[in-house]
Amino acid sequence: MDVRRDILWRVYLSFIGITILSSLVLGRAFYIQRFQGNYWRSMSDSMHQRFIETDAERGTIYSEDGEMLSTSLPQFNIYLDFMADGLRDKGGKVFKENIDSFAVAVAGLFGDKSVGDYKKEFRQSYKKKERYHLLKKKVSFEEYKSFRGFPLVELGKNKSGVITEVKSFRKNPYVMMAKRTIGLYRENAQVIGLERTYDTLLRGKSGKRLVRYITGGVPVPVEGYEIDPENGKDIVTTIDVNMQDIAETSLMKTMMQSESQYGTCIVMETRTGKIKAISNLGRRPDGSYDEDYNYSMLTTEPGSTIKLATLLSVLSEGKTTINDMVEVGSAGKAFVGVRDVNDAERAPKPVMTVKECFAHSSNVGMSKIAFKTFSSQPDKYLSYLHRFRMDTVTGIDLVGEDRPRLPKIKRNNEGLHAMVTMSFGYAIEVSPLQTLTLYNAIANDGKMMRPYLVNSVQSNGMVTKQFEPRVITDQLCSPEVIKMAKQCMEAVVTEGTGKPAFKDMPFAVAGKTGTAHVADGNIKYGDGVYQATFVGYFPANQPQYTCIVVIRSKPHAAVHFGGSLAGPVFREIATKLYAMNIEKQIFTTYIPVKDSSAYFYAGYSSDIKNVYKTLNVDYADSVSQGHWGSMYASGHQPMLRANTIHKQVMPNVRGMGLKDAVYLLENMGLKVQVKGRGKVMNQSIAPGSALVKSNTVILELAT
Repeated sequence: MDVRRDILWRVYLSFIGITILSSLVLGRAFYIQRFQGNYWRSMSDSMHQRFIETDAERGTIYSEDGEMLSTSLPQFNIYLDFMADGLRDKGGKVFKENIDSFAVAVAGLFGDKSVGDYKKEFRQSYKKKERYHLLKKKVSFEEYKSFRGFPLVELGKNKSGVITEVKSFRKNPYVMMAKRTIGLYRENAQVIGLERTYDTLLRGKSGKRLVRYITGGVPVPVEGYEIDPENGKDIVTTIDVNMQDIAETSLMKTMMQSESQYGTCIVMETRTGKIKAISNLGRRPDGSYDEDYNYSMLTTEPGSTIKLATLLSVLSEGKTTINDMVEVGSAGKAFVGVRDVNDAERAPKPVMTVKECFAHSSNVGMSKIAFKTFSSQPDKYLSYLHRFRMDTVTGIDLVGEDRPRLPKIKRNNEGLHAMVTMSFGYAIEVSPLQTLTLYNAIANDGKMMRPYLVNSVQSNGMVTKQFEPRVITDQLCSPEVIKMAKQCMEAVVTEGTGKPAFKDMPFAVAGKTGTAHVADGNIKYGDGVYQATFVGYFPANQPQYTCIVVIRSKPHAAVHFGGSLAGPVFREIATKLYAMNIEKQIFTTYIPVKDSSAYFYAGYSSDIKNVYKTLNVDYADSVSQGHWGSMYASGHQPMLRANTIHKQVMPNVRGMGLKDAVYLLENMGLKVQVKGRGKVMNQSIAPGSALVKSNTVILELAT
């Protein structure tokens, strides 16, 4: 019994000891958590530090005429550290003295809460000793400028506890204009267009910042431990904003009138291959239109626009001329070699020349000359398409170009069937961009240019890489074949399927209509959907621009032919561009010498006015407000025009004297270097560029 009692006593003693020890541990844990939790958490947080990447400012995409097409704007996330030394010193004197006026200012700026609500929120957070209290997210730059002058905030970070986190968001100032081509950069979303193609240049190089993680895993920057990021480079495109607006407006008007499914329009500078305008419009379920897809690079059966390739192939063989006669009949259909071929519209006469077959877009006529030329070697027709680069992408500097689809052609009836079908635009799929490149080569006397969208890459206003026009093929065909093809394309407009759309044109146009009966995806021939195209160049005698318009009609649309649906869009674009650019270019070529009476001066408008008043010279004054202006000749009268200066935009100082230019630029925070003497003739940072303070601008002066 004594042994049993001794064992029980020891067990009880051990149990009591364990119980007491457990109570002490639990009590201590409760005490630490309840009364010392913030202290130990802060100790843990202070040891939890690491470097994180900071994003560089993404470069801006500009149009050729200096307009911003896509740029980054800053947004600010504002937090409050209620444990900041300045807010806690002397029993929270600074906090108590400024909290009322701060709440009034914040409520007035953001307008999302009342003054009372803000006061209550701040006092509760101060009492809870919150280290990273969110005040407001996505604050604009203008709002942030006002915020920095508020009571409490103006005391500085250490005293106010204000923590600012800068984020950038991407914005297209022109919203829908060329949106699918320019693209829009968004985090955690697919990037498209030039934003994707030139992402590595636009993105720049990330920096690093040391952060300390506090309660909840929130990172707080540690002052003095950061490596600045290297900002992205700027991209200057070939797009002209005015031409883009003309193309987009013209296409949109026809799309809305016809309720078509989608449409695309491209304007290319003939001699260089520069894409001056590109519009892609798709119909939404609510009937509106948006740039939802880049249809310019989507391959489809082209229809009759492929007949140019057929014509070039046949003429290049040297056995046929455009004056040879072709029997097309009067029934609108015929059996050609191995298959039946139908014309969309009956030919005006049963026997036509090759030129007339092309002008009136006769499927029967064009397939007959193709069969006559290539019946023994149908694969040779395919070799010509390879020569004309219809089997490969154009190589435009834009990701996502579809590869064309051509059938394999053997020397048998199946190959003949495919060749005949291809000769008038079916059994082959090419994109509008590829078609445009081929037609542009004819306008350019046989020299095929690679289409491109970017002129240069710039860093701080200085060109780091310049892109030049690139020739794909020096001579597509012989000069004689090119000449005959041009005559056929001019006949399309003067006597063929394009005549109604281009009646009474003030200048000559050359081109080709195309109407393809669509059967792809879920669309069947019975649905009555057509793809209408007009592609050509203008002026026909001195080509400056080549343009293609492609519109996919709604089912069973009354107007669906290339000449009647796409042709009017081409006409409107050509007419407006001719009036805006070409007419002036042609006119100026006849001026033998520069007009010595022309002048241009810029500077402080009141100084300019004083000079003209002193000289007793009359002038027209259009300066309604603002201090800066420019004087130039308007007719035979001096005209003073206001120069609007924006704080965040590089001004145009050309024409200014050195004193005015230096005064203006240095007051905007820029450094100025000068070369030469006289007036400012050139500036290294283009007018309209986003202003980056402390950058250096080089001014070139000349008399």
